[in-house]
Amino acid sequence: MADKPKKPQKLRARLPRGLVDRTASEIAATRRMTEVIREVYERYGFEPVETPAMEYTDALGKFLPDQDRPNEGVFSFQDDDEQWISLRYDLTAPLARYVAENFDALPKPYRSYRAGYVYRNEKPGPGRFRQFMQFDADTVGSASPAADAEMCMMAADAMEALGIPRGSYVVKVNNRKVLDGVLESIGLGGDENAGRRLTVLRAIDKLDKFGPEGVRLLLGEGRKDESGDFTKGAGLASEAIALVLDFVTGQGETWADITQHKQPTDDEWIRTGAEMAKVKNSLEKPGTKFFYHNARLLDQWYKLVSNSEIGKKGISELREMLTLVESAGYGSRRFRISAETIRGLEYYTGPVYEVELLLETMDEKRRPVRFGSVGGGGRYDGLVSRFRGEPVPATGFSIGVSRLQAALTMLGKIDTKPDFGPVVVTVFDRERVADYQKMVATLRNANIRAELYLGNPKNMGNQLKYADKRNSPCVIIQGSDEKARGEVQIKDLIEGAKAAAAIASNAEWRETRPAQFSCAESDLVAKVREVLARHDVTWG
Repeated sequence: MADKPKKPQKLRARLPRGLVDRTASEIAATRRMTEVIREVYERYGFEPVETPAMEYTDALGKFLPDQDRPNEGVFSFQDDDEQWISLRYDLTAPLARYVAENFDALPKPYRSYRAGYVYRNEKPGPGRFRQFMQFDADTVGSASPAADAEMCMMAADAMEALGIPRGSYVVKVNNRKVLDGVLESIGLGGDENAGRRLTVLRAIDKLDKFGPEGVRLLLGEGRKDESGDFTKGAGLASEAIALVLDFVTGQGETWADITQHKQPTDDEWIRTGAEMAKVKNSLEKPGTKFFYHNARLLDQWYKLVSNSEIGKKGISELREMLTLVESAGYGSRRFRISAETIRGLEYYTGPVYEVELLLETMDEKRRPVRFGSVGGGGRYDGLVSRFRGEPVPATGFSIGVSRLQAALTMLGKIDTKPDFGPVVVTVFDRERVADYQKMVATLRNANIRAELYLGNPKNMGNQLKYADKRNSPCVIIQGSDEKARGEVQIKDLIEGAKAAAAIASNAEWRETRPAQFSCAESDLVAKVREVLARHDVTWG
């Protein structure tokens, strides 16, 4: 007996880890978001540019650890002439290549923005994706701290344009040169100490997670976590640890009594005496108010790095940035100098900045969630210079669109309702498809979204269910009787859904046929527009 032929196995539909499919409503929300950001960037004089999703791997720079097969952190492959090509890791490295390649033709400074997906070959996890969208703006060719100050002001303006109220976000600013000055002051200057410097900076970056005591342990011999795992520390002496902690946690001294110090702007972060007593663990001064004094913090930092030329240069750059933003009315409520801002340790060369959302909400398990960083940037004077062999200063800012959209959705700042679908012209008589197609064309020519039902027209009920699933505002029906009278039926699906909720029986439904009316075929466009206007239907 012959063997039965094996049934072919069905291919299992599955999405790779770390990636997401996106629905029409999510895409529409992204489009609205990026349009708002684009308007802010263009208001500041930036122009669009678009670079490909793939670059030669060496153009992505020293951030790739494996030169033989550079696939750690990026997705890479070899083309037919054995050149390594990678999917872009961010939007900045491709811009550096573009500017270097077109250097003589571009105006300097060159101010541009671009949005697009970037790709990370990393282990995915909660909130960590292999593909996500960024929206960047960069100024290439200006070494002035004014370019950095402008990035910070633009970031603040973008947050407010997106509906995030002032006081619910902050742009935090630091300077890599100040960090280097602190490390130089404790004897960690020079190339031979590069590894220990990185360990110290990573320890500082854990302040929010572990608190001052946890950072103290990481700066010293090391820290053992609750599971018993031990993280080796930087091995600093006690005096060095004290200086670093003074830099990181000394911000309590930056609060200034309003009665004793003049506020530089009307936009300062204010705390009451009771709040300050809680922060500083001291007795309350009744009736007092304090503001976060950025300049006072810089005075304190200057003392810590007074023996370091690079540290003093970093302080000078921050002072100039502060003067510029305060002159434009941006105070510590929006622009805040902070030691907490440590990012791009192998990347940035001067000022670094981060946009943090201060709002809290609940996750799906009703646990409090603070969103944290939704964007950041800084000065990267070395990136374009790699291609040119000469100094090319640059600074930029990137909004994490995917992360920010998730935060705004959770906060209710983004409308996640699906957009209205098109008006659906149904097929009552399959022999008259050309007549129905003509109606569709008439609606489209009047700038009304419309489509012809292309499924099996045998069952009118299925056509109406299809229109419901498309979220259509109304459908057009024309049978032979309506055709003979020169009429069409318009069924208002939005009004019909409201009326259906109030109708008790099928008999009553059949008798009243809510929200369905006839009109002359010549009035089709006008009557459909009336339905759309009644329900404020617009298509973005």
